[in-house]
Amino acid sequence: MAPSRKELLSSAQRLCNDFASKKDIDTLLSHFSPKHQITALEHGEPSLAPFLGRPFLGRSGVKRYFELIQSLLSYEDMRFSDFIVDTEAHKVAVKAAARFTWSSTQESWEEVFTYMLGFDDENKVINYEVWADSGAAYLASRGVLGETRKSLDD
Repeated sequence: MAPSRKELLSSAQRLCNDFASKKDIDTLLSHFSPKHQITALEHGEPSLAPFLGRPFLGRSGVKRYFELIQSLLSYEDMRFSDFIVDTEAHKVAVKAAARFTWSSTQESWEEVFTYMLGFDDENKVINYEVWADSGAAYLASRGVLGETRKSLDD
């Protein structure tokens, strides 16, 4: 039986809350299907960051994606809103915002981003897609985000 709107929304909210609460990777992976091929994809130009523009396939791939995020970025004040549920497609789209910091340079930026989460019939994630501000992440990774901002203010 296909998941209901309430079930899909609840599953999406649990994953989002766990991510915002900085739960460990095994907890995040518990939201993903153990029965189906799973994928994480953060859209963007692959040369800008190692987690962009390439699909992370299977449990080990999705784990690697979260490990990369955890090793390269920190975040504060993550919040999710505007959940849109499509019961026919088994998908939930959600808008999010947070303050991110590139760990090695300590450069930070405020970001609004979106998730598109695809679910199986048991309300487990099979497709995890992210659209975010890859330009800010790239500039922060190079340590030039602050100077780029300053040059635009001049």
